[in-house]
Amino acid sequence: MANPLIGSWTLTGWSRHADGLPVAYPLGPDAVGLLVYAPDGRMAVQMASAHRATIGGTDPLGGPEAARAAAYAGCLAYFGTYAVEGTTVTHKIAAFLFPDWTGEAQVRPFTLDGDRLVLRTPPAMVDGRTTVNEMAWRRAGAPAA
Repeated sequence: MANPLIGSWTLTGWSRHADGLPVAYPLGPDAVGLLVYAPDGRMAVQMASAHRATIGGTDPLGGPEAARAAAYAGCLAYFGTYAVEGTTVTHKIAAFLFPDWTGEAQVRPFTLDGDRLVLRTPPAMVDGRTTVNEMAWRRAGAPAA
């Protein structure tokens, strides 16, 4: 059976659902992102706030430390390999902007409806509340809903 996830996906939303709290948008309600699943089993994802302040200068590793910290706090990026089993995709992270997860396997149940893909985190306790993150994607080049 062909792998239905192969291709490029654009982020349409990242929402966080915690018991008893309003829905939150970790990178804002209009976050941007790209997720790529290659046929050879490699993957990469980048997500960012649409409204990050610039750092200034020409060196992406330079500029004032506070400006860099604020800018980089508004984005997530990692790459690695992936495997699909049924309605679950596992990302084996080779490197992550958040280094604590480098080398880990992140399991993501997913639903796929035509050109719409939704990845979810398994429920986890965060600050004493059961929390699920949901990342919604549209196949790159597909018309908006």
